[in-house]
Amino acid sequence: MSRGIAVLAQNLDSVDYVEQACILAMSLHATNPNSRISIITNDIVPEDYISLFDKVIPIPFGDSAKDSEWKIENRWKIYHASPYEETLVLDTDMLILQDISFWWEFLSQYELYFTSKVLTYRGEAVTSDYYRKTFTANKLPNLYTGAHYFKKTKFSREFYNWMEIITQNWELFYGKFAKENYPGRPSMDVTAAITAKILDCESEITNNKTSFPSFTHMKSQIQNWSNPKSSWQDCVGTYITRNCEIKIGNHLQTGILHYTEDSFVTDTIINRYRLLLNV
Repeated sequence: MSRGIAVLAQNLDSVDYVEQACILAMSLHATNPNSRISIITNDIVPEDYISLFDKVIPIPFGDSAKDSEWKIENRWKIYHASPYEETLVLDTDMLILQDISFWWEFLSQYELYFTSKVLTYRGEAVTSDYYRKTFTANKLPNLYTGAHYFKKTKFSREFYNWMEIITQNWELFYGKFAKENYPGRPSMDVTAAITAKILDCESEITNNKTSFPSFTHMKSQIQNWSNPKSSWQDCVGTYITRNCEIKIGNHLQTGILHYTEDSFVTDTIINRYRLLLNV
């Protein structure tokens, strides 16, 4: 049974998502050296980084996000593009900071699995719905597509087919299922939640009683700070060791870090990983 991580990366003029995916791949190899990762992209992967990836895969069925500001319209294609029988999908702006190989045994019990509980940098469960009022107001399942898993099965394909339909007709579906706190732009998290509601399958695709799979979500307003600023990096310091261990404040980070802010990835972080892996 082939298992691996898949990440879709499309660059913007202001953000190099392919570079983020390369740093994610370095973090995977630093902590999970026998793991596979594939990148799905139409952009150029720098020569120095190509060896990090199991496969470099063109985005299938054309570029549905060619004129998009957010570049999410191709995300449903990950199911079709993944070369693995079991796939863990991650956002590009993530770092893997510990061995997560034990996740596969848990995930393999499911055909499709979404994270529904995320953590602050202190390791506390996030309870605020500051960024998720659409979910609360419309009683949508609290799913995060930033870290999710699928097997290539009939059920998973049906779920992704619905994600395609909703992505291509998001205003119609959001108008029906997300009227309150209407998002105003497409969101894969909202799209997945609506799909789960249509298929009535929330209990089959997530489990909020487990502590993993999960990730540390670094958006500022959910860190339980009394006076949060717009950027979490203005509120707390970050430190990286030569072995690429990361501390935020006094807290050593484990699991998966979803750093959310593009400016977090500095030359220092990139160079530490390159030196560690001799890339």
